[in-house]
Amino acid sequence: MENFGLCTDLYELTMAQSYLEHGKTGNAVFSLFVRKLPENRNFLVSCGLETLLEKIESFRFGDEELRYLKSLGKFSDSFLDYLREYEFRGNIYAIPEGRVVFQNEPIVQVEGPLPDVQILETLVINVIHLQTVIATKAVRSYLVSRGRSLVDFGFRRAHGLEAGIYAARASYITGFAGTSNLEAGRRFGIPVFGTVAHSYIMVFDREEEAFSAFAKSFPQNAVFLLDTYDTIEAAKKTVELAKKGIRAVGVRLDSGDIKSLSREVRRILDEAGLKDVRIIVSGGVDEYKIDEWLSQGCPIDAFGVGTKFITSADAPYLDMAYKLVEYDGKPKFKTSPGKRTFPFKRQVFRFYRDRIMDHDEVVPYREEAGGERLVREIVREGRLTEALPSLEEIRERLMEDLERLPQKLKSLKKAEYEVIIK
Repeated sequence: MENFGLCTDLYELTMAQSYLEHGKTGNAVFSLFVRKLPENRNFLVSCGLETLLEKIESFRFGDEELRYLKSLGKFSDSFLDYLREYEFRGNIYAIPEGRVVFQNEPIVQVEGPLPDVQILETLVINVIHLQTVIATKAVRSYLVSRGRSLVDFGFRRAHGLEAGIYAARASYITGFAGTSNLEAGRRFGIPVFGTVAHSYIMVFDREEEAFSAFAKSFPQNAVFLLDTYDTIEAAKKTVELAKKGIRAVGVRLDSGDIKSLSREVRRILDEAGLKDVRIIVSGGVDEYKIDEWLSQGCPIDAFGVGTKFITSADAPYLDMAYKLVEYDGKPKFKTSPGKRTFPFKRQVFRFYRDRIMDHDEVVPYREEAGGERLVREIVREGRLTEALPSLEEIRERLMEDLERLPQKLKSLKKAEYEVIIK
């Protein structure tokens, strides 16, 4: 089993050694939350909890990791012995994956002996941050897609292989039909989709020869890429091949004036009786383009969403923090301007009006407020309290939350939601 103990920052281990040397080993609670939503985000989608739990289970220090730490000349033998025996045995409280959340709400809270939970800081932020950023970006495309299919085409532009794999997971949770990413398909059971590249078309002497060859290789799911040369002429060749019994299930547009091209291609196909051939658009697609094209009535059936989604190009990071909120039963909080935190382990209560989200209240964990409880105890003394949901169940949970989301928050325009902190 791979050890993830070094997936931390140096200062977390230097602090932990000092805690142990000075007897600071009491019960501590750290809270992971987003201080402020980006300007172009109305809400977040909690995502990555299952991945985090897997990583924490493997957060260990083996011989190789300990040799490296000893070579730094910074750590005592007694501290290295502590790390050798490290295994998380604390508690984790979290808002389940696939829930809509807002700023200053505790997405994950980690409780246990102070050194034990301090050294998880980087791991917790890193894992939850990535998938929450991507899910929050992806869901915006889903909300404006008007029922069209969305497929993750972004793997090649992701910031690393693992980022691309987990981004596919996050996008599927938010309603994408699937991914082009085979490893994500294998790992998470996500449906996989793909067409051809322009290189495939260029290998053949004639464009229609390329279409025909691919259709013969994959007769059940042949998608013709139309824009290698002349998009309109390629659409006409699609019609001529259909007359010979060589049919496409779809055509893909990857460049050009999508508004005019999609309409003209649709006209050509329809007039030839190919109304069942779908038009798929890729290349520079994001929620803004999807909303623009569909608002203009473009006859597009599906979108391949890539670079801008998988890098969350317009909001590539969240102001996410992992802060101490309780130690030895005493409240701990910062008061610095712009970085104020709120003491104690906390619960989030959600209130509805006519089945639509009205406001949230964030209160100390043991207090009652009367709404729906969002925070659940996921891990007790290092063990799961219940079986984790499947990816499909997480996806269904988000769909339910989106149905209850105020219409103003579904818009690409900025809107506010009230979060009361007590």
